[in-house]
Amino acid sequence: MPAPAPFLCTAEALFRTAVAAVQPAPLIEKNVRLNGKHLTIAASTFDLSRVEHLYVVGAGKATAPMAAALEGILGDAIADGMIIVKYGHTAPLRRIRTVEAAHPVPDENGLAGTRELVALLEKAGERDLVICLLSGGGSALLVDAPPGCSLSEVQSFFGLLLASGADIAEVNTVRKHLSGVKGGGLARAASPAQIVSLLLSDVIGDPPDVIASGPTVADPTTFADALRIVGKYGLAEKAPAALLEYLEKGARGEVPETPKAADAAFARTANHLIGSNRIALEAALAEARQLGFHARIVTDRIAGEAREVAGEVVREAKRVAGDATVPKPACLLWGGETTVTLGGAGGLGGRNQELALAAALLLENEPGITVLSGGTDGTDGPTDAAGAVADGATASRARTQGITPEDYLAAHDAYHFFQRAGGHLFTGPTLTNVMDMIVALVEK
Repeated sequence: MPAPAPFLCTAEALFRTAVAAVQPAPLIEKNVRLNGKHLTIAASTFDLSRVEHLYVVGAGKATAPMAAALEGILGDAIADGMIIVKYGHTAPLRRIRTVEAAHPVPDENGLAGTRELVALLEKAGERDLVICLLSGGGSALLVDAPPGCSLSEVQSFFGLLLASGADIAEVNTVRKHLSGVKGGGLARAASPAQIVSLLLSDVIGDPPDVIASGPTVADPTTFADALRIVGKYGLAEKAPAALLEYLEKGARGEVPETPKAADAAFARTANHLIGSNRIALEAALAEARQLGFHARIVTDRIAGEAREVAGEVVREAKRVAGDATVPKPACLLWGGETTVTLGGAGGLGGRNQELALAAALLLENEPGITVLSGGTDGTDGPTDAAGAVADGATASRARTQGITPEDYLAAHDAYHFFQRAGGHLFTGPTLTNVMDMIVALVEK
C-alpha cells in the first residue's frame, strides 16, 4: 500500500484536533467548581451544607470520563452513583459504579443497568441533589420496554428505525414513547430531588429534549407524532405488533403521555449544554488557519443521505478549487450527522465511510481535493473505524487492485472497500461524541 498523501494526513490531524477540543474531562472541569461547600455547576449554584445526599447518574459514550472528572472535583461528597456506557468506553472510577451495555441496539445489560439506575434515583429525597451526565448513545444505553412488551421487540424495532433513514430527532421521538425513562422519565423518577444535567450534544442544533432522548427534559412530542414517523418510513407493517399497539393506545389517550413542561418533575430540574459539534469545528478551524489554510466552517447542521451529502461536499470543494479569488490551500469544514437508508442491502459500514466512498467516486481522477468524514466518537456504525478519507486517486487505485467501488457503494459495504483499498480512519473509542465532522482540503 503506498504511503498516504500529505493532505490525507493533514485531514486526519485536523479531525483529531477537533476531537481533542471536546474531550469530556476539560469540559466538566470548566463547568463544575467546588469552593468549600459552594458548588457551581454551569449556571446553577448549590450549598452542599443543605444537601443531604449527592448522587451522580448518567448514560452515554462519553459518560465515563465525565464521571471521572466529576469524581476528581467532588470526591467523597458523592454519596452514590452509577452510569451506563457502551462496551469499552470506560474510565477508572472510585465512587460511581459502571455498567457496560450495547449500542446502538440495546441489550440485557442496558435493561438491567437502567433498572438499577432508576432504583437509585427513586431513593432521592427533597434535600438530595442528583447530577446527571448525558452524552450521545444514551438513547440506546438507557433502555426499558413498555408494559406487555419485551426487550427483543424493542431491539427489533430500534434496528428498523436506525435503518429507515429517519433523522435522530424522529428516531428519538419514537424511542421516547416506548420508554418510561426517556423523554423526562428520569426527572420524574428523581423527583422531588434537585436534578442538574450536563449535556454533551450529538444532535443537530443541540435541542436538550433530543440529546440521549431527553431523560431529564420535558418532552414536546406526542404519541401521535411517533405514529406519524412510523407511518412516514413505512414501519407499521414491520414493527412488532405489541409496540405498535402501545403507540396506538397512547395516541388514543389510553396510555399517559410523556411528561410535559408543566409537570412537577421539572420544577427543580436544570439542563446545561457543555459540549457540541460547533466547539469541535472551531478548534479544527483554528488549527487549519495556523497551518496556513484559508479555512471556513460551511455549516454545523449538515444532514441527509450520506451519499447525497457527499455530492454537496464535493461540489463545494470543486467550486472553491476553480475560484481564483479564494486563496489556496483551502479548508472547508462541515459538522452534523447524515443517514444511510439500507433498503435491504447487507454490507458493513457506517454513514461516514459511505460518505467517503461516495466522495471517492465523485473525485475520481480529480487532483487536489481530499475529503475526510469521521464520527467524533471513534466508531462509525457497527465497525471499529471512525470513518474514512479519500482523494482523486482512491477509486482509480482501487480499480487497479480489481476492486469496483460502485459495487461496494451499492451494497453499503464501505468498510470492506476501505479495508481493501486503504483510507480508513482509526482512532479507537475517543470517549466523546459530538456527531460527525467532514473535512475537505483543496490544494494549491
